[in-house]
Amino acid sequence: MSAQTVATLAEIGLWVFTLLQVAPAMLWLERRIPAFMQDRLGPNRVGPLGILQGIADAAKFIFKEDIIPAGADSVLYLLAPALALVPAMTTFLVLPFGPDVTIAGHRISLVVIDSDVGVLLFLALASLGVYSLVLAGWSSNNKWSMIGSIRASAQMISYELALTTAVVCALIPAGAMSLGTVVDYQRIHLWQCLTQPLGCLVFVVAAFAETNRLPFDLPEAESELVAGYHTEYGSMRFAMFFMGEYMSMTTLSALAMTLYFGGWSLPGLDFSGYAGWVQAVLGFVILMAKVSLMLFFFIWVRWTFPRFRYDQLMRLGWKVLVPLALVQFVVTAALTVAGVL
Repeated sequence: MSAQTVATLAEIGLWVFTLLQVAPAMLWLERRIPAFMQDRLGPNRVGPLGILQGIADAAKFIFKEDIIPAGADSVLYLLAPALALVPAMTTFLVLPFGPDVTIAGHRISLVVIDSDVGVLLFLALASLGVYSLVLAGWSSNNKWSMIGSIRASAQMISYELALTTAVVCALIPAGAMSLGTVVDYQRIHLWQCLTQPLGCLVFVVAAFAETNRLPFDLPEAESELVAGYHTEYGSMRFAMFFMGEYMSMTTLSALAMTLYFGGWSLPGLDFSGYAGWVQAVLGFVILMAKVSLMLFFFIWVRWTFPRFRYDQLMRLGWKVLVPLALVQFVVTAALTVAGVL
C-alpha cells in the first residue's frame, strides 16, 4: 500500500471522526450558548456543565421505539434518513486542510480528492440532500410532511442558484476550480471576504437557507407544519436528519472558510519552516477553528432573528440574492480581466 493511499485513508478517517462529533457537540452548544445569551443556566445535570447531555440524547434516540406509519412507503421511508447523511459525509472529500507536505520522504496532498473540478463535485454532492427531504415527506403519507418537503425542495433549488454564483465569484480570481488553488491565491493576496464582501454575504445567507436553519427553517416550521418533513419519524431515524443537518452546516462552513476566509492558512504564518506532520496538524486546527466560529454564528443567528414567511423567503432568494450574486459575478470578472484582482 502506497504512502499516498495510507494518507488518504487517514484523511478520510479523520474527517469522518470529526463529522461524527459535530452532532453531539452542537446539541450541547445549541443549549449552552443561547442560555448564556438569555441569562439562563442551560443543561447542567448530565456531566460537568451538562457536557454529557449529547450522549444522553443519543442514548434516548437509540432506545426509543422505532415505528413505521401504516400508510407509508416503507422502502422510501427507511431510505430517506440515510440519504440525509450521504451528501454531508461525502462533500468533505474535496476540502483541503493543509498544504502538500513531505512525511518520511513521501509527498502527501492533504485533500482526499485533489481534483481540478473539486468545487463542481462538492456542489453536485451537496445538491443531493434535497432528495432525502422530499422522499421523507412523500413517503410518510402525512400532508404536513408533504408540505414541508415541497417547501424544502423549492427553497433549496432557489437558493442553490445564488450559492453557486457566489462560489463562482470566489473561483474567478484564482483562475481554477481547485479549492487548493483558491487557498493558495488568498495566501498571496487578501482573503476574498475583504475583496468580495458582497459575494461572501450572499454565500453565507444562501448557506443558511440550504441547511434549513433559522430564519429559513420553513420546511420544519413547528407553528404551521407540526415538524415538517420529519413529523412521522422517531428514534434514530429522526436523529439522522439532525445529524445530516449539522454535518451539512459543518461542510458548508468549511467551504465558506476555504473560499472567502483563507482556508487552512493565516496571514503572516509560514508553514514551510515546520515538519510535515506539524504542517498537517496546524492546517487542520486552523480550519476547524474557523469552522467553529461559523457554527457559532449559525447558533447566534438562530436565537436572534425571527422566521421569515414563505413568500418573504422566496422573494429574498429570487429578487435579492440572485441579482446581487450576478452583479458580484460581473464586477469580479471585470476586475479580474483588468488585473485588479
